[in-house]
Amino acid sequence: MELHIRLDGRKGLTDQLYQQLRAGIDSGHLAAGTQLPPTRLLAEQLGVSRKTVAEAYSRLTYDNLLSGVVGRGTFVTPRQPLRSSEPGAITLAASASLERWQARATVLSQRQAQAPSRYDFIGGVSSKAQFPFDQWRSCLNYALRRSQRHPDRHFTAQGLPELRQAIAHHIAYTRGVHCSAADLLVCNGAQQALDLIARVLVEPGCQVAMEDPGYPPARQLFLALGAHLQSVPVDDQGLCVEHIADGTRLIYVTPSHQFPLGMPMSEARRHALLARAAQLGALIIEDDYDCEFRYQGPAADALQRLDRQGLVAYVGTFSKTLLPELRLGYAVLPPAVLQAACVAKHLSDWHSPSLLQWALARFLAEGHLHKHIRRCHEVYSARRERILARLQGDLAPWFSAVPASAGFHLSALARPGVDVELLANLARKVEVGLYPLAPFFSEAPARQGLLMGFGAIELLDIDPALDRVRDTLQHLN
Repeated sequence: MELHIRLDGRKGLTDQLYQQLRAGIDSGHLAAGTQLPPTRLLAEQLGVSRKTVAEAYSRLTYDNLLSGVVGRGTFVTPRQPLRSSEPGAITLAASASLERWQARATVLSQRQAQAPSRYDFIGGVSSKAQFPFDQWRSCLNYALRRSQRHPDRHFTAQGLPELRQAIAHHIAYTRGVHCSAADLLVCNGAQQALDLIARVLVEPGCQVAMEDPGYPPARQLFLALGAHLQSVPVDDQGLCVEHIADGTRLIYVTPSHQFPLGMPMSEARRHALLARAAQLGALIIEDDYDCEFRYQGPAADALQRLDRQGLVAYVGTFSKTLLPELRLGYAVLPPAVLQAACVAKHLSDWHSPSLLQWALARFLAEGHLHKHIRRCHEVYSARRERILARLQGDLAPWFSAVPASAGFHLSALARPGVDVELLANLARKVEVGLYPLAPFFSEAPARQGLLMGFGAIELLDIDPALDRVRDTLQHLN
């Protein structure tokens, strides 16, 4: 591929070449690390002498814009592009809107930007070591063969019928959800499901209620759509339903495994929530993000199973159960909401990737998901028990666990006097990733504690990690 240079006439060729190369570097078109053609090759391409090119390269090297590496060639030196300070730049009329969206950065995205620690208790991340890559690869190969034979070029926004049927069977069996394939919408992860539901229901100024503490991406999504957001407190039975304000149009909850504290919503509170939603005409979004894994007592049915009036939108994901990279989720929606959400989905991205949908449908149909969940349940249960044993043992002077029976994270509340933020900062210095609860609170007084995920940390790493946490706490006293 030739470097795009245009020389005018036969005078000042070195200066022309220098100015064009410098402009390309300043604008970022010639990015840092780009290798320039050898002087002989560029001279031949431009029809000039090699000396002309060598002199231009020499001037750029003197200006610290190029650097030569012996035996490799000439490269653009790393530097800041000057595009933002170009004299022709103007302020966009939509700058205020852009600034509002830029301000929507969440605690979860900030956490993900951090370099992973050697021992990491990050929540919401599953164990890749448990994932059945061979079976998934076979399902992907099936999807490729299916695509090769499929006559259609476009697919329905609602999702492939065979995948929706497989999901309906899966969530009926594992979560007691009442639905058929016709009630399901396949999405790019649970986050898109939340976005589509909110987009068709939320208008600027309308009232949305959600748990406090709660899931930051949902909070930021509702605010970005212009909602008036009510932060509803939670207690040991879940969302405090009596605090939901009149005029509320949408209620977001995590009843099976409250995010981030972890306790389930009681049966009485679930019935009270459904009654309050019926009184308001409000839709409830039930985010059932990681409840395939249950460790104590009988599995609680989904809130959606109790719904007899079309008030619950049930949202689930495979990113937590399988792999974070697998951006496939789903929503079980009442008919009126489903029709509107399918239109919004079509306008957003037409449909989720058909190859992944075929592969996942095959994966479910062959029983690989159930086997994977059983394997992970054993692994996660052992990790959970080890963390609880330490919290109830040598870490008990500083922390107490919040009772939780599902998912693959738990919360540990700090006892008075523990500086959780300082602890997290010091722990990172000894290669332990700890994550405070405080950023998940909005208006409710923040409770000091830690969200302790056990999806990404191996069982044999838990004790060495918590030994370092204990030693750090002892030095803080």
